[in-house]
Order: sequence, then structure tokens, then C-alpha cells
Amino acid sequence: MASAPKRRKAAAGSSARGKGSADPLSGFLAWCGRAGVELSPKVRLSREGAVAGYGMLAAEELEAGEVLCTVPRSALLSQHTCSIQALLREGQEALQSQSGWVPLLLALLHEYTASNSPWQPYFSLWQNFRSLDHPMFWPKEERTRLLQGTGIPEAVDKDLANIHLEYSSIILPFMESHPNIFDPKRHTLELYKELVAFVMAYSFQEPLEEEDEDEKGPNPPMMVPVADILNHVANHNANLEYSPQCLRMVTTQPVTKGQEIFNTYGQMANWQLLHMYGFAEPYPGNTNDTADIQMVTVRKAALQRARSEAQQQLVSEQWDFLCQLEMVGEEGAFVLGWDEVLTEEELFVTLKVLCMSEEEFKEYKEQDGWEDDSEEEENTVLSNESLSRLKTPCKKLLYDSVLLTLESYGSDLKAEQDLLNNKEIYEKLSRREQQALHVRYGQKRILHQLLELVH
Repeated sequence: MASAPKRRKAAAGSSARGKGSADPLSGFLAWCGRAGVELSPKVRLSREGAVAGYGMLAAEELEAGEVLCTVPRSALLSQHTCSIQALLREGQEALQSQSGWVPLLLALLHEYTASNSPWQPYFSLWQNFRSLDHPMFWPKEERTRLLQGTGIPEAVDKDLANIHLEYSSIILPFMESHPNIFDPKRHTLELYKELVAFVMAYSFQEPLEEEDEDEKGPNPPMMVPVADILNHVANHNANLEYSPQCLRMVTTQPVTKGQEIFNTYGQMANWQLLHMYGFAEPYPGNTNDTADIQMVTVRKAALQRARSEAQQQLVSEQWDFLCQLEMVGEEGAFVLGWDEVLTEEELFVTLKVLCMSEEEFKEYKEQDGWEDDSEEEENTVLSNESLSRLKTPCKKLLYDSVLLTLESYGSDLKAEQDLLNNKEIYEKLSRREQQALHVRYGQKRILHQLLELVH
């Protein structure tokens, strides 16, 4: 199947305030020239030939390592470059939040609605942000019906709760203390939510230096003009490089003339792509796709096979001990990839402990969860090959856990396969139904593959 778009963009036209030029791309490119953004003559920005919205295409043959665009740090839109940067710096203590996005979102609220904002040509590329079709904008009934079992509805519920909390407890008080700049009647909760989706889909976070990873939190997000026009696929051919003076988009492999140039966000599963960016890659395009087994589902499977009250009590004690070891949690999940378990230590230890007899568990607890067993340690790398070599009780518990997970979806794998194989029916599905189908199908394929491995 064709590669899916990074995200859905609005049709070219006027800005949300109705003041955009008839040709937003020309106005944006003129702005890039004034801002010092350098675009290689070997590439072009266009809607024609892109998988969705605007994209970057090769106008000539490109080799690996060629610079496609250079964006000076002065052209980045962030809390440090916006026209209210001094105000945000003064109020930084009051603007701290769990997401860390509040300063940028306040900058966007101001710049997007200010008629004299120097960022107008940038914003004109989007007719409005309502075209961002993130699941947070879907009706709750539709979100539940299409995405049940995928983990997205739960993630969206948390997002919406955090958005409401940030707006009411941080954004609104800050705006009310600066009425000459902000107006809650204009800078509404709905606009704030749309800008959250905009930051989700288009912003970049600069990686920390290795020596800072343990001491500092993540860098705040920022908008990177031109770089954010590139669409995304797992098998990408360019990535963004950071330096003290500028950011550069660079090819990672040769690109033929006319071919679209794709960036990457890293190893993102389809459920993460749809949740954060509003799209999913059709099977088998996303080699980074994953499926989750909720940790409490494994506990449920263990309790179901316990045949007496004493055995159920043992499972409860084993689970409590696993919590103490920080191997499991009530809201945690075991993450399965196409080739291996990504949470390998957590799953291996959980299966082992929940399959112990009372005597084995007593001895294990006395050693505080430590074992001098090199063979067991080697098995903590849970590749597909090693999963098939798990001890029989562990395989049975994992098998039962997968079955319980599959029951959480609203449809089975065969129904999804039939939809994908019938082009006529598939094309009649709404865009949301298609994207949700790709998420569900990829997850179920991974889960069924695991069933075959441990059966």
C-alpha cells in the first residue's frame, strides 16, 4: 500500500483570520528569504506529488548527506523568539506545567491572533487548525467505537483532562493578569485545544546532550518552519540535525528526482502516530508498530487459572511483590514489537514470578528478587525466537493474556483483513475509519503472531 501522510493539512487559502494571501506558499517562501532560511535549489515545496498537504520533493537527484534546508535559530518560533518572550521569561515560574508546553502555547495564542505578527506568512499555510483530525476532536462515541482496545481513547481522556486543567489553572490566570495582550473571549479553550494539536503534530524537541540527560528535563518544543512541511514515514530518507547556529534537514539516503522526501519522528507505533499526529501508516509500512498487553491483564489471566482461594491469594502476593520491584503497575503495559518484546525484563520477570509455586516464591522473596542464574538472565532478551522457548507455564500465561487482550477490541482480525482486502468497501470508509483500521490491524497482527509463537 502507499505510504500514509504525516498528517492532514488544510487546503491552501486564507488564514484563520481571513487575511492570508491567495498563494500562501509563495508568501511563506518570501518570508523564508527574509528570515534567512536557505532552501536547496535541488528541492521544491509543493502539494503536487506529496502524499498529503504540502511536502518536499526532489527537483534533482540527491545523494546521502545533502543539506535540503538550513533554518537559523532566529527563524524558529518558540518561547525565546516570539514577540512576548520577555513577558514569558518574567512569568516562567507561574507557567510551569506537567507538559512543559505552556510557554510555547501562549506564544502561539498571541502570534496566531496578532494582526501584526511577523509569523503571519507561516500560519497562512493552514487555513485553520480544525483540519487537524486528531482523535481528541472526534466525538467520544466515535472514538470509543473505532479505537476500543488500542489505548488511544484512554490517552485522549488524559490529554483532554490536562488541557482543561492547564487552561483553567495556568493559562487563564496569566491572560487575566495581562489584559493588554490577551483576551479570554478571543483566546478561548477551544483555540487552545487546537493549538495543542498543532504543537503535537508540527513541533520539534531538540535532543539533550548525553551529559545532560540525567540532570535536565526535556527541552521545550519549538516550531521549525520548512522542516515541519516534510511528511513522515518509518522508512524515511531525511532527518533534522541540530547545531548551535542553525538546524539542517539532511538526506540519509539517495533520493531520485521527483521522489518525496520524508522526515521521521523516531520509532513511533501507529497508535502513537494517530494519537499525536492524526494519521497511521498502512500495513506493512510501519516497521516500528507495537501492540500492548496491559499489565493488569496478565494479573487477570493468572487469577483466572488459580483454582483455589489459596492460589488466588498467592497470585495477589506475587503481584504486590512485583509492584515493589517496580516491574508492574496498575496503569502499565508490556510493549510488543514485530521482532521482540520492548519491555523484555518486565515481562520476563512478571511471567516467571506469577508462575512460581508457593515454595519457589518464598525463596525468591527472601533473596529480594535476585537469582544467580545466568541461563535465566540470557532469556530476559525476549526475541521472537526466545519467546517460543519459554517454560510451558509462562507460555500458557502469556497465551491467555493475549487472548484477553484481543477480547478488548470490538472486532476480530479476520474482519479487519476482509475490509483491507476489499478495495471497494475500504474506499467507502471515512478517513477516520481507515486510520483506525490501520491501528487496530497492526496491533492484532502482532498479537496473533505472539499467539503462534507461544501456542
